[in-house]
Amino acid sequence: MDAADTATSVPEYAVAPSRKRRDLLELSVGYALILAVIWTPRPWQRLLYYTAAAFLAAVLWLAFEGWPAMGLRTANLSRSIWIAGVALAMAAVAVFVAQRLHTLQPTAGLIPFLQRYWGYALWAFAQQVLLQDFFLPRLLRLMRGSGTAALTAAAIFSLAHLPSPILTVVTLVWGYAACLLFLRYRNLYPLALAHAILGIAIAVTVPGPVVRNMRVGLGYLTYATHRGPHSSH
Repeated sequence: MDAADTATSVPEYAVAPSRKRRDLLELSVGYALILAVIWTPRPWQRLLYYTAAAFLAAVLWLAFEGWPAMGLRTANLSRSIWIAGVALAMAAVAVFVAQRLHTLQPTAGLIPFLQRYWGYALWAFAQQVLLQDFFLPRLLRLMRGSGTAALTAAAIFSLAHLPSPILTVVTLVWGYAACLLFLRYRNLYPLALAHAILGIAIAVTVPGPVVRNMRVGLGYLTYATHRGPHSSH
């Protein structure tokens, strides 16, 4: 076991009260900013987005203990890559079912597919960094038991996807599983890859009007099936 394996497993009684207060403040401000971005209309949304990104980046940088501690390492990659394999198998089943139900939304070739979804893959990676490196470590220090911390992190992650019923349920299940798997393997790469696979699978197999093009918050509420050229959020 190396430093990366023990970085977020400090016993609750060993955490100083000042560290707990700081964790609670960082969690509260960070999550409030994330929710503000999700629920604020443009043009204020862009300003809040940059504010939230700057705050979260600063907090992560100040708490930086090395890339391995963040799960950005090769250790345990071969042991945990099965996670992405399971996600790929689930995506294949979803595609098969969507073909039968005539809800599949394929792209015309590999290049158009990559052009359409590379941005989402990066966003999936960023979300896993937030879940595993911002929320989970702080909750581990604030709560008794890794299972409770993992479930709380998943709930926080899930509530940020309201009011989308599909994404809220999916992210609750995935968030909890991802936290437990991270605590076991301490490797972020397979989790980010699995997140990207599952998210893209939902996008191509569930009709846009049903999942409202993967929108959450205010964007979900303002989504319209028949949108004019100026109604996109």
